[in-house]
Amino acid sequence: MKDKVRIGILGTGFARRVQIPAFLSCKDTEIVSIASGSRKNAETAAREFNVSHFTDDWRETVESADVDLICITTPPIFHREMALYALEHDKHVLCEKPMAMNAIEAGEMMEKAAGKNVLALIDHELRFQAGRQKARKLLHNGDIGEIIHAKCNFRNTSRGDTGLAWNWWSDKEQGGGALGAITSHIIDSFRWFLSAEISSVFCQLQTHVKERRDERSNKMLEVTSDDESNLIVRFTNNDFVKDATGIISVSMVEYPNYHNLIEFFGTKGALRVDYRGEIFLAKSNESDWTEIETEIGAAPTEIFDSGFPSGFMSFAPKIVEAIKTSTTEIEHAATFADGLKVQKILDAARQSDETGAAVKL
Repeated sequence: MKDKVRIGILGTGFARRVQIPAFLSCKDTEIVSIASGSRKNAETAAREFNVSHFTDDWRETVESADVDLICITTPPIFHREMALYALEHDKHVLCEKPMAMNAIEAGEMMEKAAGKNVLALIDHELRFQAGRQKARKLLHNGDIGEIIHAKCNFRNTSRGDTGLAWNWWSDKEQGGGALGAITSHIIDSFRWFLSAEISSVFCQLQTHVKERRDERSNKMLEVTSDDESNLIVRFTNNDFVKDATGIISVSMVEYPNYHNLIEFFGTKGALRVDYRGEIFLAKSNESDWTEIETEIGAAPTEIFDSGFPSGFMSFAPKIVEAIKTSTTEIEHAATFADGLKVQKILDAARQSDETGAAVKL
């Protein structure tokens, strides 16, 4: 059994706000290296969290003998190369979503991980909200009968500010956009909640803010990524999912407030889960929702808990414990195999948007 888990961080965005504080709240855990494309960002993050090593060459972090786990929190265009390199060096890997730029890349990553005795996980941290895990049990126990429809509505104003500078998020060639950043989470949630696959998808992508200023050149550049994605899907059948359909609506430019609501409708009622894992149930003979008592997890301080921070706070100790005990599976954790399945759906969604037709998987 390992005495301490040592972590290397690639990227200083989400990691700095959520992952590093969450891991540092775990027992027997140390952040030993931080890498960023900007050496200044790496140094600033390292000094903030008293980390001794920082670099603008991510390979240094991966190659370090002091590192057990590599956390990849960079733009998606780098995920494949970084994950393959980390796996080649027998490191455990936690990779941000979307897993890769396309299913071909994701397939390479999954195949590489299959030959290694390490954790290879996608950071779908919402699975670890106590409320979501309780809601999943209610669905599987048949509390609302056979599932006939699932719906998720997500809105966030974070990309609505036209004064935001152009960056990788604005560029589909770097993996930017709402489809990969947010819709991937919802696709994973549907698959995990229902234990069912998506069998077809119809998708429309939209870019509302069409130009942003590049701070380096001071020129306006075209935004090629989506800030809105809308999907209509069908699910495969299982013991409690029958001929079911689904709707996913994601917008990064809609006001007034943050909203992330997932709902399931069955033959005996409906179940609703809010963004921090709050659960509401309505039986078929009832006219309103009843809140079901559940635990709401803690989030890192000084950050708005959109559900993702508190989800990761619950996920991080599971990762640490698995590495300490040399376990390569974590109950409920999304694996590289899950990531590949989500990636295939994302690829199909893009194909649907381009052709204007539904795509079967």
